[in-house]
Amino acid sequence: MNAELFINVAPDEMNIALMEDKRLVELRKEKRNVQFEVGDIYIGKVHKVMPGLNAAFVNIGYEKDAFLHYLDLGPQFKTLQKFLQQVIERRTDNSLPHVKRENDIEKDGAIADVLSPGQEVLVQVVKEPISTKGPRLTSEISIAGRNLVLIPFSDKVSISKKIKSGEEKSRLKKLVNRMKPKDFGVIIRTVAAGKDEAELEEEFKYILQRWDECMSRVREVRPPSLALGEMERSSVMLRDLLSPDFNSIYVDDAAFYEETKKYVDQIAPDRTDIVKLYTGKLPMFENFNIEKQIRQSCGKTVSFKSGAYLIIETTEALNVIDVNSGNRSKSAPDQENNAFEVNLAAAEEIARQLRLRDMGGIVVVDFIDMQTAEHRTKLFEKMRECMAPDRTKHNILPLSKFGLMQITRQRVRPVMTIDTTEVCPMCNGTGKTSMQIDIKEAIEHAIEHAIEENANGKAYVRCHPYIYAYLKKGFPSQIMKWKAKYGLNSVKVVPSDALGVVEYKVN
Repeated sequence: MNAELFINVAPDEMNIALMEDKRLVELRKEKRNVQFEVGDIYIGKVHKVMPGLNAAFVNIGYEKDAFLHYLDLGPQFKTLQKFLQQVIERRTDNSLPHVKRENDIEKDGAIADVLSPGQEVLVQVVKEPISTKGPRLTSEISIAGRNLVLIPFSDKVSISKKIKSGEEKSRLKKLVNRMKPKDFGVIIRTVAAGKDEAELEEEFKYILQRWDECMSRVREVRPPSLALGEMERSSVMLRDLLSPDFNSIYVDDAAFYEETKKYVDQIAPDRTDIVKLYTGKLPMFENFNIEKQIRQSCGKTVSFKSGAYLIIETTEALNVIDVNSGNRSKSAPDQENNAFEVNLAAAEEIARQLRLRDMGGIVVVDFIDMQTAEHRTKLFEKMRECMAPDRTKHNILPLSKFGLMQITRQRVRPVMTIDTTEVCPMCNGTGKTSMQIDIKEAIEHAIEHAIEENANGKAYVRCHPYIYAYLKKGFPSQIMKWKAKYGLNSVKVVPSDALGVVEYKVN
């Protein structure tokens, strides 16, 4: 598989696209001034304790209080609280061995037994604010690196189930047990397989240093305050995704290119050559066909194979996907086989759409009805196979007797929605157009102005593909006439899918 990451940096937003074999599979549109991200650690203050919910609402500085359930406190919550108080009162350094471990809290205990209003707590964001809800929190703190995850107040060393070799598991556990201090637990991630001791030790020192930074910050600030922020989303994606399949990371901002290259050098020194600075004239997403795929894939209706299509509706309660055969109704020998073929192709597209839109919560898929039990079983297996690369936790149930498949997918941030509709460029939404529109004259006037203003005496024109085809039509074409009039190399015209029908840009 050929994987490429594209990072488009704008003043107020960062767009991150992941392509696998030239096909868009993940897209992130992140506001650069976003306040809360999954992984952020806060020193908060309990606002309300709700015995009926067995949970508490915690003020961490958001407009709505964050939600902390009793089951998310973690067994060693009392030890964490004791340590937190000692750090705040400056009676201990940032290490843990000086803190006497308290008994684990009861699994079926009550929130009022361990929390009270006004109490200061160390918490970590596990879900971003969604709709009218505030962030979701946990007190089981973890600090993630590329190969290792640090878990304070735990002595356990866990290892990814995806590492199959018993010998490699044993080697990694011995290495980590030798380097970790007392009262720190570690999760060994899949990518740690094959890594040498020096690299793992270097990373372990780094995440320990981040823990120390967090505790130093706790001493200095008053709640509610951020104690330790997660990295930029692009860095998080690189940390979690970077693999031998990656052959290119394109960045269109020089400063962020240097940051990305530096980070890749830290986590994979032998892969820094895959980071590339994009300097093309066309916007990067247009040049690599990403913009077109976004428009085709993020609307309410999504076509996927030989005329078949999906209808996708998202509500706060659940997501609904309807599979339609479209004009494929006669492509198979009989209705049953046609339905089976369409459903198999739909399973691939649905798995892609869940990743692309980051759809979470409950997803109900209405597949085309099939009567054969074997076909229904094969469709279920196909769906599981297609969802296997999805890193987000999910669960898939077999088809019900009504032909519905239920999928749950962990939701940690709002579903990404992209408005693929636009105001009609001909009438600007009024329903009325001018009787005469001479696009040629308008563009030529802009070309003259650009040539006069530019030091190099050149004009670069972008227009909709329809207008581009119109300007190229005939011999001599309008573009050829402009080149003859203003100079062969003075005018360059290119098509752009991102522009409206009569929209153009000249610079």
